[in-house]
Amino acid sequence: MDFNSSGGGNELHNNQFYQSEESKPLLGEMSTPPPPEGNNNKLAAGPCRRTLHCSSGMRYKLLQEGDIQVCVIKHPRTFLSKILTSKFLRRWEPHHLTLTESSLVSATPTGYMESVLSYSSIEDVQLLSWENAPKYCVQLSFPGGTVLLQAANSYLRDQWFHSLQWKKKIYKYRKVLSNPSRWEVVLKEIRALVDMALTSPLQDESIHQAPLHIISTLLAENTSLSTQDHENIIVAIAPLLENNHPPPDLCEFFCKHCRERPRSMVVIEVFTPVVQRILKHNMDFGKCPRLRLFTQEYILALNELNAGMEVVKKFIHSMHGPTGQCPHPRVLPNLVAVCLAAIYSCYEEFINSRDNSPSLKEIRNGCQPQSERKPPMPLRLLRQEPPTPPPGALLAPTPTPAPTLSPPPPPSLPSPLPLPVPTAPAPPIVNSSEVLVELERSNNAANAALRRGGGGGGGGPAGGDSEPNLIDCLMVSPALSALAIQLPAQADRTLGCFALILKMLSDYDDWRPALASLLQPIPFPKEALAHAKFTKELKHVIQRFAEDPRQEVHSCLLSVRSGKDGWFQLYSPGGVACDDDGELFASMVHILMGSCYKTKKFLLSLAENKLGPCMLLALRGNQTMVEILCLMLEYNIIENKDTQLQIISTLESTQVGLRMYEQLCDRQRELKELVSQFTPSTAALPPSHQDADLARLLSSGSFGNLENLSLAFTNVTSACAEQLIKLPSLKQLNLWSTQFGDAGLRLLSEHLACLQVLNLCETPVTDAGLLALSSMKSLCSLNMNSTKLTADTYEDLKAKLPNLKEVDVRYTEAW
Repeated sequence: MDFNSSGGGNELHNNQFYQSEESKPLLGEMSTPPPPEGNNNKLAAGPCRRTLHCSSGMRYKLLQEGDIQVCVIKHPRTFLSKILTSKFLRRWEPHHLTLTESSLVSATPTGYMESVLSYSSIEDVQLLSWENAPKYCVQLSFPGGTVLLQAANSYLRDQWFHSLQWKKKIYKYRKVLSNPSRWEVVLKEIRALVDMALTSPLQDESIHQAPLHIISTLLAENTSLSTQDHENIIVAIAPLLENNHPPPDLCEFFCKHCRERPRSMVVIEVFTPVVQRILKHNMDFGKCPRLRLFTQEYILALNELNAGMEVVKKFIHSMHGPTGQCPHPRVLPNLVAVCLAAIYSCYEEFINSRDNSPSLKEIRNGCQPQSERKPPMPLRLLRQEPPTPPPGALLAPTPTPAPTLSPPPPPSLPSPLPLPVPTAPAPPIVNSSEVLVELERSNNAANAALRRGGGGGGGGPAGGDSEPNLIDCLMVSPALSALAIQLPAQADRTLGCFALILKMLSDYDDWRPALASLLQPIPFPKEALAHAKFTKELKHVIQRFAEDPRQEVHSCLLSVRSGKDGWFQLYSPGGVACDDDGELFASMVHILMGSCYKTKKFLLSLAENKLGPCMLLALRGNQTMVEILCLMLEYNIIENKDTQLQIISTLESTQVGLRMYEQLCDRQRELKELVSQFTPSTAALPPSHQDADLARLLSSGSFGNLENLSLAFTNVTSACAEQLIKLPSLKQLNLWSTQFGDAGLRLLSEHLACLQVLNLCETPVTDAGLLALSSMKSLCSLNMNSTKLTADTYEDLKAKLPNLKEVDVRYTEAW
C-alpha cells in the first residue's frame, strides 16, 4: 500500500480522546490543549490525539523489531467510505516489523506493508483513544490515511509508541543537523535534542549515545567553528556526558579544546566529571584509545592552570577519595595506562627514528610511505678497551682501613672457616669497563645491530650477535652521562607532569601493590630509561617500593622472570638509572633480604653480578652489605679462594664488618664443637639456639641415621618442623619448654611415622595439634605435662594409639 498518497484530514480535531493514567506530557513541545467539552463528534476512522505521558513513570526498552497486528485505513470522505472503514469491516494483518534508522519495514512485504513506511512521511504518532476503538492500538498518521498497530497488551503498546516516537524524532534531528545553515539555530536544535534524550522514558544505551553520535558527526564535518561555538556546544551536551562516555570524534573535539583553551572554565566544570567517570568505569583503553587521549589532554590542561601541579594533585586525590582505600578498582590501572602512554609519546620521535616504525599520529592519519620516512637512529653501544688489570684484580675494591677503624684481629683468633686470614692487602681493583652510548644515523636499518656492552660488578660474557637485554643496552659508567636526549618544551612539561603523577600514585598505601605489579615489567621505552631526568623522577617510586614491608610490593623490584631485568638491576651501581652512591641499591637489598629472599639463589645472583658494589658499600660501613658478605662466606657462595680473601679483608676494614665477621667465626667454631660432640645417633642443641641454628646444624653434615634429638629449653618454634621431617630415622624428640606449636605437630605427624618418644612438656600446643598425633601409631611414650590438653582429646588419643604405654598429663585438664 502506498503511504504517500494525499487525502483529507479536516476531521483531526473533531474526535474524542483517550486519557491514560499519566496526565503530564512526555515532551512539552508535543502536547496540545484538550478539545472543548462540548465537542462530541465521533469519527470512527479519524486520526486521534496522542496520550500525554510523564517521563518519571514507566520505563521501556527501545524496540528494534517485534510482532504486531497492522491495519491501514484511508481517510473517509463520503458516507459510504465511512461505512467501509468501520470497525466491523476492518482487516488485520500480522507482521514482523523492524524499526530501522529511516523507516518501518516488514519482514513480509505484502498486503498493508508492501512498501516501507518512512519516518519522514509519518505526520504524527498517537495512542488510539476514540470510543469503541480496538484495544492497545497505536495510530500512525500519514498523508491520506492512518496505520493502526495493535499490540498484545498496554505495556507493549506504550513500548511501540515511545520507540516509534524516538525513531521519528532522531531521524528528524539527524536530517536537520546534517546540513547546518546558521549556528544559532543549530545550537537550539542541539539543546532540544539533548532535552529529548534526557526526558525520554526509554532506557537504552543508544538513547544517550545516538544524540552524541549525531553531534559528533556534526563537529567532525564542521571544523571551522569559533571558540565560543565550541564552548556553547560542550555546555549544551554536558548533561548527556554525566552517564555516558563520549564517542571517538567527540573525544577528538574535546582534546582540541583542551589544547587550544586549557584555561577555559569548561575544562574544570564540564570535563572534570566526564574524565572522572572514564577513570572509574573504563575497562579497556585499547578499545577506545581516544578516551585515553582525552584524559591525557585534560590532565595536561589542568597542569597549564595557574596553580599547576597543585590542581593535578587535588584531582588525583579526588579520584582516590578521602579514605585509606580507594572504592573504585579501575582508577589506578586507568591512570597508569594514561601515564605510560603520555610518557611514551614524549619519546615517540626518538623511538620512530630508531625502529623506522610509524608513529601513533601517523597511524591515526594514515601511515607515512616507507620512502618518506627518516632513516633509523639505532642505539650503538661502543666498548672502550679497558687497561689490562693485574691478576686477581676484578674481585673487590682496595681494602684500605681508615685510621679510626679497629686493627685486624690477632693471629691467634680462631677461624673455623677454611679461609686463612690475609697478611697483606689485596691488590687494587680495576673499575668495570665503561660503555659509551652514541646515536649514529644509519641508512641501512637491516644491518644496524645492538652490540652488548660491559657489565658492572661481575657482568656476564658478551652476547655476540644475539639481541642484548634491556640493562645491557643501557649499562653505562656512573661517571658518564646517559643518553643525551633533548626533549621539546611541550614534551618536557608532559614528562614532568605524568612522572609526578606516578610519584603521587606510589604515595598511596592501598595503590602501591597494584602499581608495583603494573610497573614490574618496566613498561617504558629504552629511550626513557636512558634519559637522566626521567629515571631521576622515577627514583622516588622505586624508593617507595623498596621501603614497603609488604612482600607483594618489594618483590616487584625483581624481574618478572629469570633472564629478564628488573628495577633492582636498573637502579643498582653500574645501571644507567643509578645516580647515587648505592643508597637505593642498599635499601633494595635490605628489604629483599629481610623478606623471603634470604636464600642461596639471591646471594648467588649478587655474587655473580653485584659483588663489586656490595664490597664497596661494605667498605663504607653499610650494615646490610656487611651482612650480605658474611652470608656469602657462611653459605659457601664464593668458591674462589682469592675472592674469599678479599671479602674477609673488606669485612675487617670497618668496625661493623669486623664485629660481624668475628661473630661468624664464633658461630662456625661453636658449630664445629657441637658437631664433634654428637654421636651418629644422638644430638642435642644448646639452650638459646633458634630455628636458624638448627637449620645450619642439620645442613653441616649427614644426619640421616640420627635417632635421638634434644631441643629442650631452646628457642625453636614450629618453623623448625621443616628441618625435623628431613630426619627419617628419628625415634626420640625432646621439645621440652620450647615454642613448638600446633602447626609443627601437624607437620611431624605427616612425615615422622617412626617416632616413638615425644616430649611436649611446657609447650604451647593445644587440642588442635595434639589430635594430629593420632596418626603416629608408633608412639609409645608421650609427655603432655603442663599443656592445654583436654580430657576429651586425651581419651581420643588413648583409643587411637594402641602402643602408647607411658603418658604424662600432669597439670592439664585431663589430670
